[in-house]
Amino acid sequence: MKKIEAIIKPFKLEDVKEALAGVGVEGMTVTEVKGFGRQKGHTEIYRGSEYTVDFLPKLKLEIVLPDGAVEAAVGAILKTAKTGKIGDGKIFVLPIDEAVRIRTEERGDQAV
Repeated sequence: MKKIEAIIKPFKLEDVKEALAGVGVEGMTVTEVKGFGRQKGHTEIYRGSEYTVDFLPKLKLEIVLPDGAVEAAVGAILKTAKTGKIGDGKIFVLPIDEAVRIRTEERGDQAV
């Protein structure tokens, strides 16, 4: 099993969710996060004063999948989250040793 963590722009969530459903992803966790990479934030003027916004709002998607489903899910995220502009985000794929569904005590791929 693998865990996909994707950091995306907030307005792309619905498109990404639909694309993932199209490749068979049945569940995910979405968290509102803030951060920056090469984008480095931006400056804004508020009440006549200029200030720097270092951390930009993003969404973090967390999805745990069987190994065979990972490439399709990553492809779906890439295709729908990409705008071609700086700040599109990142995708990380991490190994998962075990998953347990609390209600039924199922383990492994059955728990996902």
